[in-house]
Amino acid sequence: PVTGGHVVVIDPGHQKKGDSTQEPNGPDSSVMKARVAGGTSGRTTGVPEYELTLDISLKLRDELEARGYTVYMTRETHDVNISNMERALYASSVGAEIAVRIHANGSEDTSVSGALALAPSSENPYVSYLASESQSLSKCILDAYCDATGMGNKGVVSSDTMTGINWSTVPVTILEMGFMTNPADDTNMQDAEYQQKMVQGIADGIDAYF
Repeated sequence: PVTGGHVVVIDPGHQKKGDSTQEPNGPDSSVMKARVAGGTSGRTTGVPEYELTLDISLKLRDELEARGYTVYMTRETHDVNISNMERALYASSVGAEIAVRIHANGSEDTSVSGALALAPSSENPYVSYLASESQSLSKCILDAYCDATGMGNKGVVSSDTMTGINWSTVPVTILEMGFMTNPADDTNMQDAEYQQKMVQGIADGIDAYF
């Protein structure tokens, strides 16, 4: 794998308490959205999304550093208040080449399972110029992640409404690692051996992108 000391930002999704204070959905946007949502939680395990995302992100940081990457984290604890806009702008402040935002999904339908990745479309009003690289990054990470874990691959989904994408200045992906509302996904994502596969897969995908 190619590891030329590439610089990566990992954003462990959410935080202990959401913040419903509003911020613009993109540069100069009149659309306002909550600074950061509360996130979902494990239907079976009861683990909140903000704990899962930080657990995986810390393990991913260690794995990437072992592979020669320089890694910055938007947060390393739960008791923070960092908005989606601030998380996005952090990447450029540390000279990152890519931003990998770690999340988990939720659905009213507990049978829905699998992983997906979100990236801006070429029609995005703010970051259309990042679309092709972000789509490529998303596909690399999602495919390697699903190969490593056996998680169902729901594909790369274009999203132009995410504040954390619209304020980005570098290629960005939001990896939705699985559905916390699905008993199998939820239980798997709390299993230590399975988590190791999750981390290996994401790291392999980042290697593939570079």
